[in-house]
Amino acid sequence: MKITIIGAGYVGIVSGTCLSEFGHEVVCVDNDAAKIATLCQGQIPIYEPGLADLVAKNVSGGRLRFTTDLSEAVPRAEAVFIAVGTPSTRRGDGYADLSYIYAAVKELAPYLAGYTVVVDKSTVPIGTARQVSRIIRETNPTADFDVASNPEFLREGAAIGDFMRPDRVVIGVENERAAAVLREIYSPLYLIETPIVVTGIETAELIKYAANAFLAVKISFINEMANICEAVGADAIALAKAIGLDGRIGKKFLHPGPGYGGSCFPKDTVALLRTVQEYGVSARIVESAVEANAAQKARMVKKIRDAVGGSEAGKIIGVLGLTFKPETDDMREAPALTILPALMEKGARIIAHDPQGMKEAAKYLPEGITYVDNPYEVFTGADAIILLTEWNQYRALDLKEVMGRMKSPVFVDLRNVYEPNRLREMGFVYFGNGRG
Repeated sequence: MKITIIGAGYVGIVSGTCLSEFGHEVVCVDNDAAKIATLCQGQIPIYEPGLADLVAKNVSGGRLRFTTDLSEAVPRAEAVFIAVGTPSTRRGDGYADLSYIYAAVKELAPYLAGYTVVVDKSTVPIGTARQVSRIIRETNPTADFDVASNPEFLREGAAIGDFMRPDRVVIGVENERAAAVLREIYSPLYLIETPIVVTGIETAELIKYAANAFLAVKISFINEMANICEAVGADAIALAKAIGLDGRIGKKFLHPGPGYGGSCFPKDTVALLRTVQEYGVSARIVESAVEANAAQKARMVKKIRDAVGGSEAGKIIGVLGLTFKPETDDMREAPALTILPALMEKGARIIAHDPQGMKEAAKYLPEGITYVDNPYEVFTGADAIILLTEWNQYRALDLKEVMGRMKSPVFVDLRNVYEPNRLREMGFVYFGNGRG
């Protein structure tokens, strides 16, 4: 099928590339000429494992290309996917900013030709598809189209696998005509028996928010259990393993840490709360999860402060990992953005390493942080080390060299990567997360 993707950001590039890998003919459109020029030169503006090779393969195969020209890309399309950003509004009220969605719709509507399914791929609140339909009808009254909701469920660092081998595909439509187009698009997944959930538009829009909110609740829950474990002298790792073996609970997202971050959970949980308020209902559990996550990040500051003797003033603190999770360069809502500035305000000197995120981190974090290319450089003269993001290359450090470089062997493992007794036997003063 001929498919056009509006938006060459994270979701747009990954979705367009994977759809072309399915065999469809895909054009990705973006109004950022510099970004399109970069993509046309074979350079990928985001870090996602395996994406660069897959883009190159499908571009050379003639199934994938990039342009700024809507007038050329839209009329040819049987389906137009809208994959632009929906960040929180700059007002700070937590509502999703839909201005990019609506602007894209106004621009593409005049070029619709023949029957076209316009698909909301971006994460959008309930009612967005109705507004998209209204804008198209006002802009192009003769257009033959349907609007559908097809939310993405891509994990940064694992996005290609998530798209090519998804747990499910959600299709929100009003009629079988639109459903048939989307079923055809995703027909390659039939061979791996991927469940395809066809439902109403409002339900599809809510599914993405509900999924992210549930996972955020699960993370906040295990973090609170970890805090209780510390207080009573219990082990959060054993606790998480035991409850995760219950099939009704499951083991995923039961890993104590410094709080969730990224482009989805923080934004989507708050947007869901604003939506339910508009409809006069409540989501107290989600609200509590948001509050618990903010408190968890602040609690990590106190944990580090206590680990260095009650005051970070004048202390050199080495940091391993800055991004909100491994295998991405994304710094949005990363715990580092809360924890490190708080330490610096009280006089700490920060030396940091991240395999992919240092360039992005420098845009968001205060000046004064020293970024190093070799992770072992963060240990030199350090009064303490914080393991903040569990990149694989941090899991098997030469601990003898680490200790030999440090001024004081304080190891604050916020991701519970290392076995406490082993480090303590080596002479480290070890602080885990939920390991009383």
